[in-house]
Amino acid sequence: MNAIQNRYDFILLFDVENGNPNGDPDAGNMPRIDPETGQGIITDVCLKRKVRNFVDLTHAGKEGYQIYVKEKAILNQQNELAYKALHLDPAQKGKSKAGDIDRARAWMCGNFYDVRTFGAVMSTGTNCGQVRGPVQIAFSKSCDPVVPREVTITRMAVTTEKEAEAQQGGNRTMGNKFIIPYALYRAHGFVSAPLAQRTGFSEPDLELFWLALQNMFEHDRSASRGEMAARKLLVFKHASALGNAPAHSLFERVTIKRAGDTNLPPRAFTDYTVTVAAHDLPDGVELLEKL
Repeated sequence: MNAIQNRYDFILLFDVENGNPNGDPDAGNMPRIDPETGQGIITDVCLKRKVRNFVDLTHAGKEGYQIYVKEKAILNQQNELAYKALHLDPAQKGKSKAGDIDRARAWMCGNFYDVRTFGAVMSTGTNCGQVRGPVQIAFSKSCDPVVPREVTITRMAVTTEKEAEAQQGGNRTMGNKFIIPYALYRAHGFVSAPLAQRTGFSEPDLELFWLALQNMFEHDRSASRGEMAARKLLVFKHASALGNAPAHSLFERVTIKRAGDTNLPPRAFTDYTVTVAAHDLPDGVELLEKL
């Protein structure tokens, strides 16, 4: 399929209620926070993981839609698939000829959706080179400061007999989990047409990406992420491959303000008003409201 011909910049608004959207393993899995502003942070990797999971869920087994980075995947073994399919010698590993690496890289882009979308470093072990992906997502940031809460929980069962004996006849153990009562997050993203030309990222790939952003939370429920939802997906489409306006100037057209009683903490999406200045867009820029 032909690669996309237009540049895109997009804004995704999503929220969490009584959950932990992206725990920090260096802080006991506490929600990530900017210590200077108190605003919540969600990494790009977190959102890309959910996109990968959605594509794997909806397109498993379809040619061209394998997922390179997934749970329990051994990446060097994934790289070897290209060499086997192209009848190249994987024993050469890092000493592979440049032509072989180029062929392997092209095969990986053609068969792995996340490689041609987000890119990948595939030069470890069997060398398939490196790919710079056309789709990139910045860190998400909450619209207001968040106040995580530590909730104590009890477990009625124990794991071992020794643990049960330590409870002196009682079978309960104590634990804790972190939640954010409510937060609305804003993520900025970018789709590069020139980089898409290199990976083969096509219009169907792009439509699947938009669909994943709208639905990824619907299939990512857990005890810590029970109520997360995509609220708005605003896409700025450029008429050219290189773009017709700076991304930051388009993002500044979307403002989010508190609605209702601002003395109370936000607890729902309706506590915010989203305004989009769409009446005088730069020439060659079109606003698409996907959600």
